[in-house]
Amino acid sequence: MAYAAGVDVGSTQTKAIIIDEDAKIVGRALIDTGANVVQAAEHAYANAIAEGNIDDEEVEYVVGTGYGRFRVTFGNSQVTEISCHGRGAVHLFPNTRTVVDMGGQDTKAISVTANGEISDFCMNDKCAAGTGRFLGAASAALDIPLDELGPVSLQSTRPIKISTTCTVFAESEVLAWIGKGKKIEDILWGVHQSIASRSVGLMRRVGLDEEITFTGGVSRNQGMVKALEDRLGTRLNISDDCHYMGALGAAMFALDQVLAGRQPTIGTGATT
Repeated sequence: MAYAAGVDVGSTQTKAIIIDEDAKIVGRALIDTGANVVQAAEHAYANAIAEGNIDDEEVEYVVGTGYGRFRVTFGNSQVTEISCHGRGAVHLFPNTRTVVDMGGQDTKAISVTANGEISDFCMNDKCAAGTGRFLGAASAALDIPLDELGPVSLQSTRPIKISTTCTVFAESEVLAWIGKGKKIEDILWGVHQSIASRSVGLMRRVGLDEEITFTGGVSRNQGMVKALEDRLGTRLNISDDCHYMGALGAAMFALDQVLAGRQPTIGTGATT
């Protein structure tokens, strides 16, 4: 059995996926990227191989993606994260036509074809107001762990309208609302709604076609999922592997190379 791998080096976290010849995930890993990008890629890849209980020599091709894709020094090639998220989304949810990828530094809206090719895309252009970093600012201001923001926000009954369009001022605005006696859950739900509004705006620019798949680290935030679904008026495709979508798409591109290398070549005496 041969394997292919994808390593997605993001600004906040690095993900790795190992798949077999049938495109089944056999190993995955997620670690904080930290300051040493090369080391993060190596560690995530090693952890994914260990989880899959396979040998490094069995992995025939590795594709790097993400902002640090060129630092995947052991990789065979690199593919942009936009292409990888589109490919991964269609692999998990074949009817996907729109992808919203929300990470630590940016949000992307991607329009994809039936075979996972990119037909259009756009990214947020207002600082990081529509990204996970905006949630990070709220988390710091309220001293609430990031993974608790979603559940707390869902307790809201009277959301606060967040007006700032820049992460730099997000913490100040959150603290100002606290000073006015507003409930934390109402402030947080307002933050989630603000991000959802900007993200839907991006999706409309590329063409909002169902089905919609939510990818990236923020897809694990229950509050963000609900805020987007409320704004869109439809259910989103969500999977436990949505956080790994970039790495999965990269692994799919790697598998293409593995399988292409096994195609018979004309003139070698191979029979048809």
